[in-house]
Amino acid sequence: MDFTFSEEQQAAAEAARGVFSGVAPDAVPSPSMVVGAVADDFDRALWARLAEADLLSLLLDPAEGGAGLDAVALCLVLRESAAVLARVPLLEHSAAAATVQAHGTTELRSALLTPAGRGELVLTVAASGRTGHDPAGLAVTARQDGDTCVLDGVQTAVPWAHNADHIVVPARTAGGDRTLLAVVPRGLDGADLAEQISTTGERLGELRLESARVPAASVIDADGAWEGLRDLLTTGTCALALGLGERVLRMSGEYTSRREQFGFPVATFQAVAMQAADRYIDLRAMEVTLWQAAWRIASGAPGALPAAGDVAVAKIWASEGVRRVVQTAQHLHGGFGADVEYPLHRYHAWAKHLELSLGPAAAHEEALGDLLAAHSLG
Repeated sequence: MDFTFSEEQQAAAEAARGVFSGVAPDAVPSPSMVVGAVADDFDRALWARLAEADLLSLLLDPAEGGAGLDAVALCLVLRESAAVLARVPLLEHSAAAATVQAHGTTELRSALLTPAGRGELVLTVAASGRTGHDPAGLAVTARQDGDTCVLDGVQTAVPWAHNADHIVVPARTAGGDRTLLAVVPRGLDGADLAEQISTTGERLGELRLESARVPAASVIDADGAWEGLRDLLTTGTCALALGLGERVLRMSGEYTSRREQFGFPVATFQAVAMQAADRYIDLRAMEVTLWQAAWRIASGAPGALPAAGDVAVAKIWASEGVRRVVQTAQHLHGGFGADVEYPLHRYHAWAKHLELSLGPAAAHEEALGDLLAAHSLG
């Protein structure tokens, strides 16, 4: 069996490295330096370069101007973006566009996909639930009223909500039997945003829906649409954690190789080497579980458990692993790691956000336990 990436996947990663090479992590706005949000908008200049490199349409079909690639390719690009702390809604935008393409109405696909692939429209997803601790699919209710869908409820911590043109919102039907997806345009009557601030210093939005009416054509009611979107978002978050963790471990290696005590680089001390080795093992576990989850999503291959089980395992490792990597890095850097002119504290803030995004490790351990209880492995 060949586990190497395809030429197309490798080309996407190479294109991403070219685009992100101009991003300086030590120039990324620091949450330690400002009160409130670090910026009012994401990096639009970088967004335009991603569009020019056709990296916003990776998952779209060629008929929509896309590359027709899969979740593995997207995760390779996300891995590169996190290494430089790229301030763009690449994950949410790509996942939302892929879901609209797979399950949206003809009218919705026609209105959104081509401009989204060009970066002219920005999409995001409300996937954190009412409080961040409860299922996102239960936070909003939907009821049919003529040719419109009426939404009520609250979704917290919506990434890039203040700057996106459309928010994909999971909502439970009145009978409680299924979860649909409503594509909510910015400025819709009955849809209000309250500002929230992430640990990264970025603006999040609390989306408050009160009798907000969405046309039936903007509703996705296909079986499995929300579950597939959620799994892709979670797997993409794992890719971000991996890319960030790899860069942080590299920073630690470079610093401890230069820093000397008693006339020797501290990297040669056994205690330092052992801690770095433990974190390397964390990253390799994060990597193998990430690609397993991405492959299951991309291929649809059967397994002893549904793909959601592989996604849960990847998120468990990503949440725990990225936290351990940045904590060890802070320890090995000493006081230098807290210097606001050095980028490590930014990586630490982003790692905490990724650790908790879409559920911490404990939440996915519980989900994995439920899957194991429901499926015989014998």
